[in-house]
Amino acid sequence: MSEFRILLIDDEPAQIISIKSFLKRRNYTVATASSGAEGIGFVQNGGIDLVLTDFRMPGGMNGLEVVKAVKEINPEIPVIVITAFSDTEDAVQVMKEGAFDYLSKPVNLDELEALVKKAKNHNYLVSENKLLKEQLKEKYKFDAIISQSGEMEDVLNTAGRVAKSKATVLIRGESGTGKELIAKAIHFGSDRHDKPLITVNCAALSESLLESELFGHEKGSFTGATGQRIGRFEQANGGTLFIDEVGDIPLQTQVKLLRALQFGEFERVGGAQTIKTDVRVITATNRDLEQMIQQGTFREDLFYRINVVTVALPSLRERKTDIPVLVRHFLTKYAAENNKKISGLSKEANDYLMRYHFPGNVRELENIIERAVVMAREEIITTADLPNGLASATENEILDQLNFSVPYPDKVAAFEKVMIEKALEQNKATKAAPQNYWAFPNGISGRGCKNLKL
Repeated sequence: MSEFRILLIDDEPAQIISIKSFLKRRNYTVATASSGAEGIGFVQNGGIDLVLTDFRMPGGMNGLEVVKAVKEINPEIPVIVITAFSDTEDAVQVMKEGAFDYLSKPVNLDELEALVKKAKNHNYLVSENKLLKEQLKEKYKFDAIISQSGEMEDVLNTAGRVAKSKATVLIRGESGTGKELIAKAIHFGSDRHDKPLITVNCAALSESLLESELFGHEKGSFTGATGQRIGRFEQANGGTLFIDEVGDIPLQTQVKLLRALQFGEFERVGGAQTIKTDVRVITATNRDLEQMIQQGTFREDLFYRINVVTVALPSLRERKTDIPVLVRHFLTKYAAENNKKISGLSKEANDYLMRYHFPGNVRELENIIERAVVMAREEIITTADLPNGLASATENEILDQLNFSVPYPDKVAAFEKVMIEKALEQNKATKAAPQNYWAFPNGISGRGCKNLKL
């Protein structure tokens, strides 16, 4: 950690000498000022990590005004105010204005050292949080999302355009398509990126707990409510609330959610106080909300409130051109995590992945690649490293007459292969027939099979 620079503001020379020498012996860099105005000049020039200021000073600027001025220049600089025992009301006031802490005169040097260390740790945590937020912002930028397909380009274009707005967004798509990833990209691409992003998964909570989770509750509002609890709407104030699986919200809670979206206000469970929040809401679901409206299980007015902008995520089988780039990304990620050298996939393993239906979408592909990396004995991932049953599942998907996502030539080749295998089995043949013609039972014939692998 770099040097910690402290500004000491006091009009008493003896106090300045005493505190400065004490802090310098503990390897802190100390600058001094004899008035509030002089001290603010130091802060404006930059390079100050902590301000220690006396409360009562001549010259028209007291400790309270120093706190206000410092917070206007840089709200992240902690200010510790030194005050007399008789000024406890003033101490309370400076704390309300944002002072980090206060010390009573005569100054206890051990307490001073403890507070300086506390402020130093605070600055470190603030810097670390800023770095983490920047890293998150970088990670969830739209251009950091792994994709090369036109289908995903349309999705990212829509999400990028809506990010800067205040509009509610409904993200739709099958499980595993990356709805939460898009929600995070929208948040970090918005003007609220430095504010909280709070997530709640409605499918993971019981009906009795969901309302409390969203809106909080007061002590004694139900059995087990031993204290007041702040809900996700309050936690997300100023930022974004991502409500995943919004289709799982029961009707009673939908009414309260609708009001919160319409007016930005709600009451905690068991409470009478109306609480106002400024929250941007993003929702996601894999359910058919229009059908739920027809069935009376989802409110139509809530649907229109959350569906100002829809971002529809395609399934992985609808954007198969993304499979190779996703595979490379996951191979690199999990090879590094497991300290293994993996250079790629065999052609056969790649073919299986390209033909597979992926009911679990990108999440399933990631799991398959992670497992393959862990199981691989060589630098090349082969079919032996893929999950058991993946090959047969791939063949079944191809042979499925109602699966129109498989290219026609692949279907024809797969059917011919099956027919040949059945013919060999029925006739107990031991070698292949002539290259360009096969005779099958019951007069069935097939041509163009010379390239098939049996």
